[in-house]
Amino acid sequence: MVTMDGTIEKFASAGEKTGWTYIRIPFEIAQQLNPGNKKTFRVKGKVDKSPFEMVSLLPMGGGDFIMTLNARIRKSIRKPVGEKVRVHLTIDKDPIEPPSDLMQCLADEPKAMMRFQSLTASHRNYFINWIKSAKTTPTLAKRIAATIHALEYNWDFGQLIRSLKKKDS
Repeated sequence: MVTMDGTIEKFASAGEKTGWTYIRIPFEIAQQLNPGNKKTFRVKGKVDKSPFEMVSLLPMGGGDFIMTLNARIRKSIRKPVGEKVRVHLTIDKDPIEPPSDLMQCLADEPKAMMRFQSLTASHRNYFINWIKSAKTTPTLAKRIAATIHALEYNWDFGQLIRSLKKKDS
């Protein structure tokens, strides 16, 4: 476990990261956690006294990383941009398990199941995390159905999301 103090920051205008709230993780801290790594990796720990898991550290160039603060973490710590926080980090190597509802539906759709199983773990995780982030049962059902549809058509996660955005337009 690595402990550090950080400042809550927010991207004002940074392309796809615009509006993200984050903590900068210096190169030295990232190297203590995952020596020699320059790519995204998952961590778990605490921000102040608020526990979290399955959060990715994203490389920002120059060796530094950022850890985004999702709404749940921000609500829990109750601190605005500019405030200091104490962060406790360790690598999160726990496997990401697919929801049982998804697996039951995939069992009924062999083509989609084969496609799902052929994906790399990181690409399966895009679908899994999106489904798991559903807050209501109807949203969960819609996301599972959309995932099955996408897998049957050999779409990757990005193609699925783009197709849903087209429908909303």
